[in-house]
Amino acid sequence: MTSVDLSASDLAIADASLSSVAEEMGEALGRTAFSPNIKERRDHSCGVFDAAGQMVAQAAHIPVHLGAMPAAVRQVMELAPFHPGDVLVLNDPFRGGTHLPDLTTVAPVFAPGAAEGEPIAFVATRAHHADVGGMAPGSMPVATELLQEGLVIPPIRLVETGRLNEAAFALIVRNSRAPEERRGDLRAQLAATALGARRVEALAERFGLEGLRARFAALLDHGERVIRAVLAEVPDGRYEFEDRLEIGAGGADGVIRLALTVAGEEVHFDFTGTVPETDAASLNAVAAVTRSACYYTVRCLAGPDAPANEGCYRPVRFTLPDRSLVAAGPPRAVSAGNVETSQRVTDVALGAWALALPGRIPAASQGTMNNITIGGYDSARGRPYAYYETIAGGAGGGPLRAGRSGVHTHMTNTMNTPVEALPLAYPFTVEAYALLPHTGGAGRHAGGDGLVREYLFHDRATVTLVTERRELRPWGVAGGAPGSVGRNTLIRADGSRHDVGARAQLQVEPGDRVRVETPGGGGWGALEA
Repeated sequence: MTSVDLSASDLAIADASLSSVAEEMGEALGRTAFSPNIKERRDHSCGVFDAAGQMVAQAAHIPVHLGAMPAAVRQVMELAPFHPGDVLVLNDPFRGGTHLPDLTTVAPVFAPGAAEGEPIAFVATRAHHADVGGMAPGSMPVATELLQEGLVIPPIRLVETGRLNEAAFALIVRNSRAPEERRGDLRAQLAATALGARRVEALAERFGLEGLRARFAALLDHGERVIRAVLAEVPDGRYEFEDRLEIGAGGADGVIRLALTVAGEEVHFDFTGTVPETDAASLNAVAAVTRSACYYTVRCLAGPDAPANEGCYRPVRFTLPDRSLVAAGPPRAVSAGNVETSQRVTDVALGAWALALPGRIPAASQGTMNNITIGGYDSARGRPYAYYETIAGGAGGGPLRAGRSGVHTHMTNTMNTPVEALPLAYPFTVEAYALLPHTGGAGRHAGGDGLVREYLFHDRATVTLVTERRELRPWGVAGGAPGSVGRNTLIRADGSRHDVGARAQLQVEPGDRVRVETPGGGGWGALEA
């Protein structure tokens, strides 16, 4: 459909109206979810899509979710025809998902005046479930193949014409170590999806069916214009940068190499030279995750007032080597690709942008989500449990100010889980939680400091740590010093201490502790003499 001319005020109203739908969906999901990961950390995302599956609005949720969600919507479109009341679900990373704990629900939206069976839009939610089965609690094990990570759900109808598919729902719930929590979280997603569909139906009534379609097209075109204008200000050229994941000695088997080429109003991300996918860890990223990280960096160049829709991505091109660390294929394990490799792709992309735009790009942030999953049997409450969280660290210093300390950065946008919430639901407590002074890199604008979070266990449990930047420091920019690396330590009840490295699966006993120290951000600019 060709866009129509809308006034600036009409465009702003349409953008705000659609964005508010996604925001309201997110609020409903967060407030009704059961698990602390969704309820407290807000590890979820919501978006609105046009009839072709193009994202027209998103809430300010998780960047790695949002850039990849259009692929999920377009995958479920293969199940057409649709009917009012349908809701589809998936988590397959090779069919629109990111990693298995992220369950996506998608609902078609219908309105009077549209052709029968033809949606006018779609709404979608994506939420990280604390456990969906697999070889270790939390469904983020140190794995070598996808099936070890949990239940794989291809696109299926979870709700059909308003009736819940009880068999599919029961299958998903039964494959979790915390079935009641899964039941509550998934129902929260269904409620948020239904709310979003009602809100878009109301907008179709408000603007008219053709008016809403025109606004979809105009918003996408506006997003494209904004990004083209931003890219036009970047000097044409080829900018090369590389960084490494901690695979092999010194990261030799984890090289991510990027040639970023700017030509006029377009940009090309070429990852030729990146190492092949690996069976040494679950650090393989699917192509949608890599694209999402690159889109995020482009969107950052545009500033906070730019639109947030898929039109922004039209000037962006990719070369992603097949079966590489940034474009893995089945049956590879990919759970850490979503959370760790996405962060390194962001670092690589920002490193290339720093060459193209000297003086504008910040130093590397902590470059990891510091994932920890904990699971076992809660003897006090008489039930199994599974818990997941990511831990904040230091942000990179930038051209205007020092980096922030103890924050989630880049591809994660979650909140910290309050320590008070944990003993109310689980048999462990947080005994230490504080910033680590002087872990940010020195510079004219220093990097932010990392933090320490130490867990004390009151029951036997399985703990999985999936982290990065335990050997390779976050880099500085313009003469700034790199940030400090993190450290993961198992402290047994007898006081013995064991450095467990970046990725480990541990069996802990009552009285044991796990101490996670997170990296600091890199510094920006040389210190003045």
